[in-house]
Amino acid sequence: MFNFSDYFKMLEGFLFPELFETKLKGFEDIIYVWDILKRIQKGFIAGKVKPQILGVVEEGAILKGEDIFIGRGSRVQAGAMIIGPTIIGANVEIRHGAFIRGHVLVGDGAIIGHASEIIRSVFLPGAKAPHFNYVGDSILGTKVNLGAGTKLSNLKNDAGEVNVNASGIVYKSALKKFGAILGDGCMLGCNSVTNPGTVMGPGCRVYPNATVSGYHAPATIVKLRQTLETVRAK
Repeated sequence: MFNFSDYFKMLEGFLFPELFETKLKGFEDIIYVWDILKRIQKGFIAGKVKPQILGVVEEGAILKGEDIFIGRGSRVQAGAMIIGPTIIGANVEIRHGAFIRGHVLVGDGAIIGHASEIIRSVFLPGAKAPHFNYVGDSILGTKVNLGAGTKLSNLKNDAGEVNVNASGIVYKSALKKFGAILGDGCMLGCNSVTNPGTVMGPGCRVYPNATVSGYHAPATIVKLRQTLETVRAK
């Protein structure tokens, strides 16, 4: 249920596939898919980045720190800010107003858009957070798309350990900051919110304005039903 290979099947050509290896020297073994986040939080990206700018950084964009890599064909638009350590692959769009706060790994062809804030997260190739998104301590699979205003919340109000609830079983993550695991091809509607510790299998869909928690099996749809009433104005 929580094997990383059940969530991310298109890793060919990804920048650092060793991130997903079960055993990796210097880091904890991966037992559950969210254990990948522990590697990010413990400096995996900082240990891999080789500073170089191969893409285009427009005048007015801010790169803070020397530990930033930007691949060929990528563009950082004016008004964006990137804090290292950050690794950005090829043909990535970092749009105006984007804020990348460090420990971020962005695969080829991904998009981080206007007013989107990202920290300690991984975007697999083609993943998109294009409009007013927050992505904290999360992994977005290949071709995941976040609707405008979608937030992946990563911290409980009491700052306690984040658990994952699945079929009445509670799995302890040993993480205090844990947003969402979104398998390949997930699509979240505008203004949706995932509570800390949300895990969604590949191909899941979420209706706009829905709040999501816990585990959701592949190819399921989280539907929000509303009752609307239209009356004539007086």
